[in-house]
Amino acid sequence: MALKIKPIADRVVIEPMQAETTTASGIIIPDTAKEKPQKGTIVAVGNGKKDHTMTVKTGDIVLYGKYSGTEFKYENKDYLIMREDEIYAIL
Repeated sequence: MALKIKPIADRVVIEPMQAETTTASGIIIPDTAKEKPQKGTIVAVGNGKKDHTMTVKTGDIVLYGKYSGTEFKYENKDYLIMREDEIYAIL
């Protein structure tokens, strides 16, 4: 999926994965108890900084902190924009 958004410097745009709606045993999780997702797919990557090249690329599935980044809505979809150093791991 190509976005018309181009992050600047070492920032990335992430599409968060959907929160789980049921547990492994089949119990339905109510909306008030759902956790924010901490996993998502990178949909846009900046160019990096002068002394730093980007290690993530578009399409990577990554783990990030629960309260990392800034949430925004674009074309009726939710996204996060954050610095690459806020990403914990590539899955």
